[in-house]
Amino acid sequence: MKLTTKSRYAVTAMLDIAYYNQGSPVSLPDISERQNISLSYLEQLFSRLKKSGLVQSIKGPGGGYKLSKRADDIVISDVIQAVDENIETMACSGKSNCNNNRQCLSHNLWEDLDEEIKNYLSDVTLQQVISKNNSNVKEIKLSEY
Repeated sequence: MKLTTKSRYAVTAMLDIAYYNQGSPVSLPDISERQNISLSYLEQLFSRLKKSGLVQSIKGPGGGYKLSKRADDIVISDVIQAVDENIETMACSGKSNCNNNRQCLSHNLWEDLDEEIKNYLSDVTLQQVISKNNSNVKEIKLSEY
């Protein structure tokens, strides 16, 4: 599976906004520091995320970004598509030409896996990831005592 750094960073940054938004915009420098992602890279990603309608920018002091929709209305696949990334498990990109211009023996396996991944990422929301993370954090804290 080819999941690029661009996709992972975009998802991480969107999760950061969903998690840290306390009614006010989240600044890119804050995301950069918390997630260890370069500020200039975040600026490029957020240009695309804004263009796709997933985030809104707030200008001025205390400005930053906020989600355009509720975190449980944004699915992970939307974020990945917003940064122009495709998740592909097939070496031939679905063209069926991976074995001397013919379909390889494992093509259907990778094609089915590709579809499963797309379906999964289309069903998982930012809020679900945040909620799962929060429950794991609570479990860890409880088990430390």
